[in-house]
Amino acid sequence: MILTAFDYVRPVGLDEALTLLSGTRGARVLAGGQSLLPDLRAGAERARLLVDVRHLEELRGIDSGSDGRRLRIGALTTLAELAAHPLVLAGAPELAAAARANGDPQVRNLGTVGGNLAAGGRATDLPVAAIAADAAVELAGRGGRRTVTAEEFAATGAPAATVVTALLVPAAGRAAAFEKTADRATRYPVAATAVRITPDGPRIAVTGATPRALRLRRVEDRLRGGPYTTDAVLAAFRAEPRELFVPGRGTSAEYLGHLAGVLTARALQRAEQATA
Repeated sequence: MILTAFDYVRPVGLDEALTLLSGTRGARVLAGGQSLLPDLRAGAERARLLVDVRHLEELRGIDSGSDGRRLRIGALTTLAELAAHPLVLAGAPELAAAARANGDPQVRNLGTVGGNLAAGGRATDLPVAAIAADAAVELAGRGGRRTVTAEEFAATGAPAATVVTALLVPAAGRAAAFEKTADRATRYPVAATAVRITPDGPRIAVTGATPRALRLRRVEDRLRGGPYTTDAVLAAFRAEPRELFVPGRGTSAEYLGHLAGVLTARALQRAEQATA
């Protein structure tokens, strides 16, 4: 198919972008375009107006703030930049690994953090890492800026007439990891898991095998205090209801639950080894 007709505008600043989004029914944000443009071409999405924010410098950059305890990652940061940035590698390695696992070099060089988080209907890699990292998504709308947890954002997506401006991530050192088994054709995860080991126990999130990126609190409770052996992790996953895992692409819920458990065990063991 070919793209349907739409208008295009390149606002000079974020305020103008928000005015356009709130004043035009069917307006969509264009950032990296790695999800939106293929969906428009395939007819899976419709837009009357594309609001191009790719040039807005206020949505770029990575810094650790004055105290170094929280990373602020601009929404227009590319996946390639995220994967290689020293602050992310040191403070949120699960995010860097998730970015490296996303698509191919072309996708990573164009795709953005905000677009990956907001790609509704797709099991993308960053949301699960953001949930495990206890991150928050910063949103801008006509009423100002606010934050929601990455877990809430994965469930609800971006409200209409808002722009994802940043991802806010606690910098917790190297006790974190990401693992993924990808679909060979699409590079989307068949199953992916992200973990972060904290003083209160592990934070564990999965995607691909589940309807959306989810934090598995009951698995965390079963593994609190360790050990993170493969047998212990698989037992914790077997105790989850099978309906949590959604069969598809020729895979069963039983298989996906087992695969998610294997990936989680690998991630937990890697996170432990990183701090040994």
